[in-house]
Amino acid sequence: MDKQTPDTTAGSAGSEIRVRFPIGAKLVSIITILLLLSLGAITGLVSVLVSGDIRLTAEDNNFTVNHRSAAEAEVILAMIRSNALVLLDTLNASGLRVEDARRAESFFFERNQDIAAIAVSSSSVSGAGSSLLLNDRFFLSNETDTSLVAVFIEANEEALDRCRRGDVVLLNAAPLFGVPVLALLYPWQEAAAVIFFSSEALNDIFGAGTSQSFLINDEGDLLVHADSGLVRAGVNLGDAPFIRLMWERTEQSFQTLYTDTDGKRYFGAYSKLALAGAAVITNVEYSLVFEGVAATTRRNLFLTGAVLCISILFIWFFSKSISVPLKNLSAAAGHIKGGKFDIDLKAKSRDEIGVLTDSFVEMSRGLAERERLRNTFGRFINETIAEQAMKGELTLGGETKQVTIFFSDIRFFTAISEKLEPREVVEFLNDYMTRMVDCVDKTGGVVDKFIGDAIMAVWGAPISTGSASKDAFNCVRAALSMRLALLEFNKTRGGDKKPIIKIGCGINTGDVVAGQIGSNKRMEYTVIGDAVNLASRTESLNKLFGTDILITENTWNLIGKYLITEEMPPVQIKGKEKPVRIFAVVSIDKDDVPGPRTLAEVRSLLGIIPPDLSKVDVNAEEEKYKL
Repeated sequence: MDKQTPDTTAGSAGSEIRVRFPIGAKLVSIITILLLLSLGAITGLVSVLVSGDIRLTAEDNNFTVNHRSAAEAEVILAMIRSNALVLLDTLNASGLRVEDARRAESFFFERNQDIAAIAVSSSSVSGAGSSLLLNDRFFLSNETDTSLVAVFIEANEEALDRCRRGDVVLLNAAPLFGVPVLALLYPWQEAAAVIFFSSEALNDIFGAGTSQSFLINDEGDLLVHADSGLVRAGVNLGDAPFIRLMWERTEQSFQTLYTDTDGKRYFGAYSKLALAGAAVITNVEYSLVFEGVAATTRRNLFLTGAVLCISILFIWFFSKSISVPLKNLSAAAGHIKGGKFDIDLKAKSRDEIGVLTDSFVEMSRGLAERERLRNTFGRFINETIAEQAMKGELTLGGETKQVTIFFSDIRFFTAISEKLEPREVVEFLNDYMTRMVDCVDKTGGVVDKFIGDAIMAVWGAPISTGSASKDAFNCVRAALSMRLALLEFNKTRGGDKKPIIKIGCGINTGDVVAGQIGSNKRMEYTVIGDAVNLASRTESLNKLFGTDILITENTWNLIGKYLITEEMPPVQIKGKEKPVRIFAVVSIDKDDVPGPRTLAEVRSLLGIIPPDLSKVDVNAEEEKYKL
């Protein structure tokens, strides 16, 4: 259809289009709102940038977390110490029977499962010796050897001497034990009592949030930390800037802003414990405290810039360039609406843009365009071919291509259809074809035509993967998918009205002429050639060989190494000088692909009776084949 430019002058001169809400009025409202938003954003930024309160809150929270963690740590350590000393005093009491001592020891470890062992080491005895109480359940559950207690005591004789002189010492035993274990050395009756206990309870109270707390002893050894790997590695933090600052100061608790060795700034707080000279350190990264402020600032800056840009764009384009063209385009659309098109569609808005929308919606739904699309899509049964036709890429004529051709056919369809009503035949075929065509589409194939109950499909034309072997492999994948789809289809079938369906598939690869065949008024995209005929004849051989998928040697030469196949007796086909080798497809040759591995398994799966080829007259069907 020839497109003519309408005369918009007459429409403009004849009558002026009146709108209820002019764009100018809308622009005034929009710009006013945008400016209010910009001023509000700037006001918000000014208030947000006052971040002093945020810093005070962060410091207060960090200090509070530190004090709470230190207090809870002191309670836990004091409880472990007092419980252990009570047990030692009880066992050391005069007149206590052996049975009562054992009962008291068992009861103690049952009530204090986090305590692994208690050892008493005097100046005259090295190691645990007979003064060793063990929680066997702890060592078994942590798969730890009890002999490590003696090893640890022997390796820390210097700390034991300090303890005998009256010092309380807290050591990290995790590097030796392999699990989070601390050793508390406490003076007891001119000897050193060594209490081995799990640090899990301490680790739980410290947690791992924004503020990170950890415990060190008076030597700077890391005792408890959210990263248990650091504890097991026996890391010493004595040289860290904040730790050195803590030892230099006399305050029991303190907080400051400092820069660590990694160059990052932290709010650091410490609380020195009254027990063993240990200390709880709590840090929070400076950038994390103000991360929300920085993010909000960036967002508000971007918002302000966007609001200003949008305001400028609306003012310039809508007020200067669009209002006048809108009226002319609306008049032109009115001429088209009163012409050859009959569409009753109205825009919801009542301004110039609404009029333009109404006009061009009607134009886009012109009768000529709809008829052209209907005729184009009516010629094809495949979306790919239809799309190429819409683009003008398909014309009468053809070209030689190497493709893989597929034929399938329902066995005994004539007998099946005779038992069904015409409506039932159509419903059955529609359901069956839908499942089979879906297998073709998913593997990149094109359905060429339906021939009654038969399907002809092509891989490699009009589109191709670029490789003949890939096209052939996709075709076989489609056939194997049809096998599975047919098994699923037959699950709900049985009886005269819904008989079990069996199909045969024939596949061949070769050169064909592919293109549009027909006339200027009616055309069909198809492939023709000897390769097509051979694929059709190969499909019929499934009846003789008792198979469901057969491929010719042309296809097998391309992709046989990727498949599990069984060769059938060669077939002498009319017009061929040499017998054609035929292969039955069992499955894809991959371990992770489920399915049958032999032709016998395929026949068993599909209910096919293995034929005796020696008793089959292969020339009975049109004398096409000869084994």
